Amino acid sequence: MIRYNPKGLTTPQIDESRRRHGDNVITPPKDDSAWRLLLEKFRDPIIRILLLAAVLSLIIGFVHKDFTESVGIICAIILATCVGFWFEWDAQRRFRRLNQVNDDIPVKVMREGSIREIPRRDVVTGDVVYIESGETIPADGELVEAVSLKINESTLTGEPEVDKTVNEADFDPEATYPSNAVLRGTTVADGYGVMVVTAVGDATEAGRVTEQSTVQSEEQTPLDRQLTRLSRLIGRLGILLSALIFCVMLGKAIFAGGLLESDWLTISQHVLQIFMVSVAIIVMAVPEGLPMSITLSLAMSMRRMLKTNNLVRKMHACETMGAVTVICTDKTGTLTQNRMHVQELIRYDTLPAREFAEVVALNTTAFLDAEGHIIGNPTEGALLEWMRAGGEDYEPLRAEAKIVNRLTFSTERKYMATIIESGISGRRILCVKGAPEIVRTMCAPDGKDAQVAEQLLGFQSRAMRTLAVAWAETASDDCLEAVKAGGLHFAAVAAISDPVREDVPAAVARCLEAGIGIKIVTGDTPATAREIARQIGLWNDAADGERNHITGTEFAAMSDEELLGRVQELKIMSRARPLDKQRLVKLLQQRGEVVAVTGDGTNDAPALNFANVGLSMGSGTSVAKDASDITLLDDSFASIATAVMWGRSLYRNIQRFVLFQLTINFAAITICFIGALFGTDMPLTVVQILWVNIIMDTFAAMAMASLPPNPEVMRDKPRPRDEFIITPAMARTLFTCGAAMVVVLLGMLFRWTILQGGLTVEQLTVFFSTFVFLQFWNMFNAKGFETRHSVFTCLGGCREFFLILAAIGVGQVLIVEFGGEVFRTEPLSWMQWAEVIGFTSLLAVGGEIIRAIHRKRKQLR
Repeated sequence: MIRYNPKGLTTPQIDESRRRHGDNVITPPKDDSAWRLLLEKFRDPIIRILLLAAVLSLIIGFVHKDFTESVGIICAIILATCVGFWFEWDAQRRFRRLNQVNDDIPVKVMREGSIREIPRRDVVTGDVVYIESGETIPADGELVEAVSLKINESTLTGEPEVDKTVNEADFDPEATYPSNAVLRGTTVADGYGVMVVTAVGDATEAGRVTEQSTVQSEEQTPLDRQLTRLSRLIGRLGILLSALIFCVMLGKAIFAGGLLESDWLTISQHVLQIFMVSVAIIVMAVPEGLPMSITLSLAMSMRRMLKTNNLVRKMHACETMGAVTVICTDKTGTLTQNRMHVQELIRYDTLPAREFAEVVALNTTAFLDAEGHIIGNPTEGALLEWMRAGGEDYEPLRAEAKIVNRLTFSTERKYMATIIESGISGRRILCVKGAPEIVRTMCAPDGKDAQVAEQLLGFQSRAMRTLAVAWAETASDDCLEAVKAGGLHFAAVAAISDPVREDVPAAVARCLEAGIGIKIVTGDTPATAREIARQIGLWNDAADGERNHITGTEFAAMSDEELLGRVQELKIMSRARPLDKQRLVKLLQQRGEVVAVTGDGTNDAPALNFANVGLSMGSGTSVAKDASDITLLDDSFASIATAVMWGRSLYRNIQRFVLFQLTINFAAITICFIGALFGTDMPLTVVQILWVNIIMDTFAAMAMASLPPNPEVMRDKPRPRDEFIITPAMARTLFTCGAAMVVVLLGMLFRWTILQGGLTVEQLTVFFSTFVFLQFWNMFNAKGFETRHSVFTCLGGCREFFLILAAIGVGQVLIVEFGGEVFRTEPLSWMQWAEVIGFTSLLAVGGEIIRAIHRKRKQLR
């Protein structure tokens, strides 16, 4: 027991306490500034290599007086960075402080011998604070008085109802926090008490949790790691190819062109020209459309996921959900409904139903509002809900009866008693409810001890709270006296629990089938946690054991080295404290896991912040929302499975765009390389190349980003954390399609150049159209990558994809037919168009046949 002055603090003591411990205000998390959000976009590895390419392209532009390529790259950089910045800034504005903490709520304190109300922010360490039912605890403190006090600690521990007392003999040794301690942000569910403040503001448990929720995690997203590897590969290949071309062209000029016989000025100019061609290869190797494709995909997914009740705050969280291998979830409010509910009520006497309802209705202090929400004690409210669901309303029963005397529930007594004048029978009745083992001792022998004991054991094994109801006629007007007289009738036992959400078991099954591990982290008792895990399909009593379950106390006592060998096997952590979940997340990440964390309370914020993806509940605390990446607006675990499907589909779409663009880059670089060897130029004008780049970048990015999520991805296992974005299957498709394009295009050039002696405008127009339609049909190959069905299915769901393709085809026809000198084209006949489109379509037809063969082989395995 702490020392305190019942008359409260004096003014000098208040000033001294505030000077030493500060105000009772938790420092809010600081939002990123607009400039910081914008600059973060330039940390993208592909953007950085694009910046280098832009500089090199500008150098070439100054030499050749042509800045077309430079402008294209710079536009790609601006689009990719600005679109990403706008979506995140807009999300931050909408997300900022969804639930502002009101520090001006009045609090009752004793100061200088009198009770007064002050704003919560003015509470200081040492203040004597009076708390009662329905109020929020303003700061951490120690109780000096407690009467029937129950605290809702769900925001910190997940426990909706915890008994508090100042009697050491009644302390709960398994409680997450001491039975005489109350914490900021929790609420009084029932009773009243007096506390002395021991910590305020950032020093409170809620303050420490909030501080951890704002610490920056250095964990890189899976997509960032893969793009970094891709940018390094592209950079190295570009430099290698440019060096090779430089050496080959220089050797050709020296040995075949007699370069060394020229004067030094001619030699310098020729070497500079060769160097510029080599640098152009580096610029061409960079897929400038990739950042825009990723940004568009993330932004479109961000908007679409909102329709599935996933409010995304950070765009990369969309994709990271697809790489998740473990979900650490709290219990209360996420897996369960966070409301007490009477699962079953068994009657043991013959009291008429309406009179039994009167005994229940009068012996409670809870209420139901107009919407049916419980006001007051959640357990007592659950009984009123049960009555109303059975067609009996408590309000008329209370109005017709008269309360003679009442004894409120206390931790020491473990029961509540009320003497009433019945409005139904007119009798004076003693109504009692409380712990079954206590209430049974007040009752007359009825020969049902074994039956009641068996029933109670069954309820307790299912982690349900039990409440017994008894009654007796009495002439007394004092509850204690009537209870001591004994001889009550044992009327009923109610089994009360926080029920599992209806959609959770199916959602858990989807995640488990997708290869994602699920771990429950809760402040509840081990028995309750195991029962909830069993109900959602996570726990099997026959298969799971001690290695799969740990308590917060055991977890804290073990070293990181000991836990690293066990964390992946864990399914349940019970009696967990707020920072236990954060530590668990870090340990799982050390084991190579990509971790998603769900939570709604202040206690979940540190783990939400440090996870690869933090998912808060829409009804959760503002601290939890601020620390998260995604908010589940419907509080449903099922939305998590949907987010995983979106993330995996999004990553697949990004791979498809990479496949599409790198195939074109490979073909273009190869043609340039061979052309450089034989001294021929690329037979496309600057304006034609600009149109090709629009197809490669903008249209292709929009087409791939528009592809809808595919539920089939949930049949796959999570991709390895460090998997390269270009898989072996992608590489095979890339080189196969790229080689086919090179053979066709170079074959056309050499046929016309060598056999016919030159290129006409008509032939160049055919070449231009063939080049574009090869890209057109190659988009089908990219769309069909890693699918279990034909690319021509899902016509309705892929409407945008086919509309964009149609725009490319129509655009090419219009450019050729009406482009004239601007595009250096001549109109083609219908026969020529049929030949170009039909011949190039073989690229898609061949790809479809190969994919069909692969699908058939997989089915036969």
